[in-house]
Amino acid sequence: MAFWLDLMFGNAIGLLSMMVIFCTFGIMSYLMWMFIVKSAPTK
Repeated sequence: MAFWLDLMFGNAIGLLSMMVIFCTFGIMSYLMWMFIVKSAPTK
């Protein structure tokens, strides 16, 4: 846990890399949700 805290708040590069990872996860989750919603059979 201390390693992740040091990576996130130790310098700007670590914080930016963690932001990139979380933003990428958020974008991929949104795209998967859109895919599931659009590919659902229409009623």
